Amino acid sequence: MDFDVIVIGAGPAGLCVSSALAARGFKVGIVERLPLAAIAEPAFDGREIALTHRSVRILRDAGVWEHIPAAQVSELRRAAVLNGSSPYRLRFDPTPGSEAVLGHLVANHLIRHAAYRRATESPAVTILSDRTVLSLHADARDAVVKTADGEAWRCRLVIAADSRHSQARRAAGIAADMVDFGKTMLVCRMRHQAPHDHTALEWFQDAFTIALLPLNADESSVVITETSGEAARLQSLDEPAFELDVRQRLGDRLGAMTLTSTRHLYPLVATYSRRFVGPRLALVGDAAVGMHPVTAHGFNLALQSQEALLQELTREGSRSLDEGVDARLRRYEARHRRASLPLYLATNAIVRLYTDRRPIAGIFRQAALRLGNHLRPLNASIVGLLSESGAGRR
Repeated sequence: MDFDVIVIGAGPAGLCVSSALAARGFKVGIVERLPLAAIAEPAFDGREIALTHRSVRILRDAGVWEHIPAAQVSELRRAAVLNGSSPYRLRFDPTPGSEAVLGHLVANHLIRHAAYRRATESPAVTILSDRTVLSLHADARDAVVKTADGEAWRCRLVIAADSRHSQARRAAGIAADMVDFGKTMLVCRMRHQAPHDHTALEWFQDAFTIALLPLNADESSVVITETSGEAARLQSLDEPAFELDVRQRLGDRLGAMTLTSTRHLYPLVATYSRRFVGPRLALVGDAAVGMHPVTAHGFNLALQSQEALLQELTREGSRSLDEGVDARLRRYEARHRRASLPLYLATNAIVRLYTDRRPIAGIFRQAALRLGNHLRPLNASIVGLLSESGAGRR
């Protein structure tokens, strides 16, 4: 047997689950199509991850959090949602008696780098870079992962963590439902004159959506959702023209805007796998559920799937991946489906409501904002969902 577990995908989800498995005594191989240099030193990709308190705890337990520079972590103290030209805003503040902040913001490439450093600290983890998965095969005894260069690797369990368009999922014959929102997200960092007070802002306009995620030193991650053609136009503008465009889209709320990073485009597509497990196979992260980013729960859900899978695999102190593994995988699937499906459906419904340009939808949008503010139990439950303060402890 080459490995106890083969993880397909060396993104943050794959690296984090590999480190957690190694810490529990499993020998892990990570198969990744990218070269090792790209895994070890990932480039800035524009994406900022809003981590819940539960996610920070999982990263700490996995030994990943300590590799993220503290100066690069920004507090998310509150959030607000606006609709159209109305000045009314739905506010989300930490509930009394809970954590002082809703969560923390960390750049995606820094999480990837930290997860790589943690994984390579363990002699139980081997990274097999520059390899593309060709096929998966499993029987009652083991699983075999074959790569395009003719290599074959045997293990007791395969974990697919290779994106929402997972080739491993496809190789296993597992279908996924996809929602193409017909929009593209442009992301970058910008510095601004007025302070953001560590408040995240989501502003739904008639033709586009703009979000601001507060970083340190009066800098924010700017997220503009537009048609693909308009997003490409924005990316091609020279810096002064782009800065003026963003300032106008924000209604001059933050004053002059200065671009401080490269600009990146991402098509908005959500996916939900019809199965999360197969014979000696488990899907985690985006390979299982690829979320729309409006609720900022994609990577948080990935960490939840990792936590649930590890708890089921090591239930009652077991380290065996032979007897009873199918039953443990089915329990994982049921747990993760219960945790992910309501959030996935609710997120897609929110996106549809706030991008529907019919007048009746506008009435419902405005009513939803007011209900969210005035129904305090509802507001508190949403804050609890967004921050996950104290969640997931077993």
